[in-house]
Amino acid sequence: MLKQVIVVEGKSDIQRIAQAVEADCIATEGFTLRKGVIDMIRVAYEKRGIIILTDPDTAGERIRRVLTKKFPNAQHAFVPRDEAFANDDIGIEQASPESIRKALSTLHVESLESSNEFSMVDLVRHGLSGMPDSAARRAVIGAKLGIGYGNGKQFLYRLNHYGISRDAFEEAVNS
Repeated sequence: MLKQVIVVEGKSDIQRIAQAVEADCIATEGFTLRKGVIDMIRVAYEKRGIIILTDPDTAGERIRRVLTKKFPNAQHAFVPRDEAFANDDIGIEQASPESIRKALSTLHVESLESSNEFSMVDLVRHGLSGMPDSAARRAVIGAKLGIGYGNGKQFLYRLNHYGISRDAFEEAVNS
């Protein structure tokens, strides 16, 4: 049983999580984030800690940003987009139990302070920005590092705010 409570978007996500790990979950029920849901998340955050595991899509990223502002020490887990896509739908409910366990094994806490370890030069040098296949390369490297997919700017932000070391980055891009 995980100590932390996993915050997901919907009831189908909770069912899929139950197939992967034993954990308590809270569903945001979409982007509305009702006061009652926020209150439940706040109690979990203060008593046990939370892991934010939203869908790897635009709506999921918006929910993640809102929750991160409200709960700055929350842990983050990311299921890669290609592992969360099935039946013409993308989401945690589409991910395999193995993908969910893998995502939960690599948790990150977003730092308000940027490490400034990485710059856009690093992304360009490794073909993660400015190339026809950059988006696909970012998806692969994001999965290896456990920080998910993002456009160039988002990806750079995650590198600098999720505690990714230069060694871990170099190993991911060179393997």
